[in-house]
Amino acid sequence: MDEDEELNYRYDTQLLIDGKNLDDEKIREYFNTQFVGDCLLVVGDSELIKIHYHTNEPWKVLEYCSTLGEIYDIVVEDMFRQAQGLMG
Repeated sequence: MDEDEELNYRYDTQLLIDGKNLDDEKIREYFNTQFVGDCLLVVGDSELIKIHYHTNEPWKVLEYCSTLGEIYDIVVEDMFRQAQGLMG
């Protein structure tokens, strides 16, 4: 990582939500109003949503998403460690 480049959010958080009547717009709005982070992607349909988000509090993301349906393929990577050449 270049010394001018700064990571504001430590954890790259990714997961899938398997549910019913999922609404990507409502989920995106919830993230934008309730969480602090960046690089949000919410894509999918009413039964399967993919989430990608950079945050310092991935446990809050997991907790919220688990209320929407079954969550799986969960990946939380520490981008600070990756930037130092360590395993994330």
